[in-house]
Amino acid sequence: MTSSCWDTLVEKAVSKLDTLNLLRSLRPISVSTTTTHEKDFKTFDGLQSWDRSSVEIQLSESTFQEWLHNVPSSGGNGNMKPESLRKLILFSGNDYLGLSSHPTVRRAAAEAALQHGMGPRGSALICGYTDYHRLLESCLADLKKKEDCLLCPTGFAANMALMVTLGSISSLLAVGKKPLEGEKVAIFSDALNHASIIDGIRLAERQREVEIFVYRHCDMVHLSALLSSCRMDKKVVVSDSLFSMDGDFAPILELVELRKKHGFLLVIDDAHGTLVCGENGGGVAEEYNCENDIDICIGTLSKAAGCHGGFITCSKKWKQLLQSRGRSFIFSTAIPLPIAAAAYAAVIVAKKEKWRRRAIWSRVQDFRVLTQIPIASPIISLVVGSEEKALQASRHLLESGFHVTAIRPPTVPSNSCRLRITLSAAHTTDDVKKLTSALSDSIKFAEIRVKNFDGRAKL
Repeated sequence: MTSSCWDTLVEKAVSKLDTLNLLRSLRPISVSTTTTHEKDFKTFDGLQSWDRSSVEIQLSESTFQEWLHNVPSSGGNGNMKPESLRKLILFSGNDYLGLSSHPTVRRAAAEAALQHGMGPRGSALICGYTDYHRLLESCLADLKKKEDCLLCPTGFAANMALMVTLGSISSLLAVGKKPLEGEKVAIFSDALNHASIIDGIRLAERQREVEIFVYRHCDMVHLSALLSSCRMDKKVVVSDSLFSMDGDFAPILELVELRKKHGFLLVIDDAHGTLVCGENGGGVAEEYNCENDIDICIGTLSKAAGCHGGFITCSKKWKQLLQSRGRSFIFSTAIPLPIAAAAYAAVIVAKKEKWRRRAIWSRVQDFRVLTQIPIASPIISLVVGSEEKALQASRHLLESGFHVTAIRPPTVPSNSCRLRITLSAAHTTDDVKKLTSALSDSIKFAEIRVKNFDGRAKL
């Protein structure tokens, strides 16, 4: 099935919804009293003092001690006395470009809040969708070189909405009440895809609308074999672009070649690549110059944009279908208006301040040189094995002034516990030097297993 065939399927599904009077519409409420212009957004040529607030944090002494001694906690009593605070350098966040503290982003949120409060609170299909939300959607569609974009309350909701919508195509176009085996959608998913993809597929599977095929992580030979043996017509391949727990990239160009051969719909979750990769921050597809080969691109605004929310970039017909069948979109309150305003400013700033992307990749190079560990991205997965080893290393870093959490089951399999370190454009070379020095006290770099560019474990 070719891309044009998928376009025909989606058009038929949209037409069926229209016939059933189930096609939903987005009608933005106009709330802007001042016009937002990109030229009014102030940008800077390098790190400023405020950038540090995105990587410098504080813990109360009681929280520090609870963490140090691995005491279970539900957040404490919220007492943050100035004289009892511990300052730490954050190496476990997802604010890759440090935009959460950017004055232009903060000002956009503040001005929108002062003018409109938190916005007309409601789901996007009722009253929560404003011209601010529409402006952000248009900006993201342009960033990803797609026709349109659907803004969702979170990245998790975006993946859930798409997976459930994929399944609904089977039901809408089925001859009978329930789709037969040949009418279902076959979804091929990387074994290490994000939980939101997995949960969305499982929900569609429970509705008996899809068949799931899980291929070994980044294994294109296995995926090709599964595709070749599958007799179902409607095939979808979904993969993270940059895997959140291992820090390795999907073999995007090989996926594109398989798409040409098998004619599947290619869906990429670019949560960790958006604004980090590509000359303009367009993500992994821009980095590899294959934007036109990605049918649907999902992303989040809670990572490199430093804000909140998720999005799906796609064709206009896909958007119509998603806004009518994506349950996690339909039944969720839209993101607050000031957040939409801030996210729009963040995307514009990220595109203009290209030095931020250069800075984060320089920190990747710093870490690689200092440790001789062949990391592939700002996500550094140091697999140490047992829970105790991971916790011990995390505690040592804590005592050394670094916030790095141990990742344990069920997030990762048993005996693959790890330190997940993330780099930011707001980090300096000196920060990385101090971190690696502290790491070397509890970890032997030569013995650490990391995920390299090809996704295979290195010893």
